[in-house]
Amino acid sequence: MPRPKLEIADIFRAHGPAWRLTNAGHVSLSQLKVMSAIEACRTEALGGHVAGCTKCGHHHIAYNSCKNRHCPKCQGPAARDWMEARAEDLLPVEYFHVVFTLPAEIAQIAYWNKKAVYGLLFKASAGTVMTIAADPKRMGARVGITSVLHTWGSALTHHPHIHMIVPGGGLSPDGTRWVACKPGFFLHVRVLSRLFRRLFLDGLMALHQAGVLAFFGDLEHLAQADAFTDWLVPFRKFEWVVYSKPPFGGPEAVLAYLSRYTHRVAISNQRLVSADADTVAFRWKDYRVKNGDRQKVMRLATPEFIRRFLIHVLPDGLHRIRHYGLLASGVRKTNLTRIRAMLCVQPPDQADVQDTEPDVTPLTLREPCPCCGGPMRIIEIFRRGQKPMSRAPPREQAA
Repeated sequence: MPRPKLEIADIFRAHGPAWRLTNAGHVSLSQLKVMSAIEACRTEALGGHVAGCTKCGHHHIAYNSCKNRHCPKCQGPAARDWMEARAEDLLPVEYFHVVFTLPAEIAQIAYWNKKAVYGLLFKASAGTVMTIAADPKRMGARVGITSVLHTWGSALTHHPHIHMIVPGGGLSPDGTRWVACKPGFFLHVRVLSRLFRRLFLDGLMALHQAGVLAFFGDLEHLAQADAFTDWLVPFRKFEWVVYSKPPFGGPEAVLAYLSRYTHRVAISNQRLVSADADTVAFRWKDYRVKNGDRQKVMRLATPEFIRRFLIHVLPDGLHRIRHYGLLASGVRKTNLTRIRAMLCVQPPDQADVQDTEPDVTPLTLREPCPCCGGPMRIIEIFRRGQKPMSRAPPREQAA
């Protein structure tokens, strides 16, 4: 894919210093680290290597990537590697995409208490699906879940929600048979919505009682227990948004679908239209438009654009991809082996998996020569701030 003409890194390099100076004291260390990483990504600041083709002699400079999980340039390779690792987990069953969203007012509480409330969002949504699926009146099975946290809307606003990928079935309570859901139908959305609402609000109340929630501005009075209890009452009376999409076309389509969610950042470089000291323009999708073109261009003041990007920096140590139930890390391999036996499906051939990278030496790169397709070898490595001795036209490429 050709490099976009405009990148988040360009905006940060050109206008980040002034923004940091203006907002000194109001920017977290994590946000500052993200800005620095994106600015330095694939530049001389991180070092790199010179790669040469063993056939035609072509060579080019490849600068190192920052590998920060908020960097738009680093998430493509990261998603590819993650998908390759997850390919062996796929089952020959229907898969469903379920989305859990918080009401806007409660999302404000999450904005001030990201680590605690995002963690609760994961726990409540996963608990909802596993509880309803295990109900004998529903599916009566133990299911597996892959959950991905997104915190943004298309316009970069704060909009925390969970994307959940679930196989259409699970193990029976005694673990002896596979229980499939009804074809094309997973679980009732309204039932999921009501249990999710109860589990989340009960969990939020528990966080408040534990004294871990902070409140500011017009909601500062919610620090008082009685005020917070009264404030939650209306949220127990309306339906929360839980959306279940139709099943995927097949297991092979799951990975392609997952790749659109697992390593996405708040905005990709491809969506940027223009940027200067005053304004950043980018494409966004207006979901309020029911019939017609949802694609629009939004223009934000440059400082506001930077602020909106950085509000989606996750707290340190918070995992944005989590697995539950049958797919929990400690039991995933055992459960998948058992399920494949029940479905009479052969597991991936381990010999074939190991042979996917035959005779690869440590200095041979994954990507072939752009000129002749031959293998590329590292012929020189240079450290941060150094310049390569070999002369080659710079060609931006992940290292």
